[in-house]
Amino acid sequence: MGRLKDIRQFVREEDGMGTVEIILIIVVLVGLVLIFKEQITKIVNNIFSKITTQTNKV
Repeated sequence: MGRLKDIRQFVREEDGMGTVEIILIIVVLVGLVLIFKEQITKIVNNIFSKITTQTNKV
């Protein structure tokens, strides 16, 4: 009877799910970065050029 209780408790535990979810989120983010790499690069370069021109005005 004690083993059945241990099995039920093991099934109810979700400690490992957090790790799996984090890994899946990281995989999705890396995939999005790879897909939109050119667009992200253009946006970042545009932001840095605006920062540079604004600091030159000060």
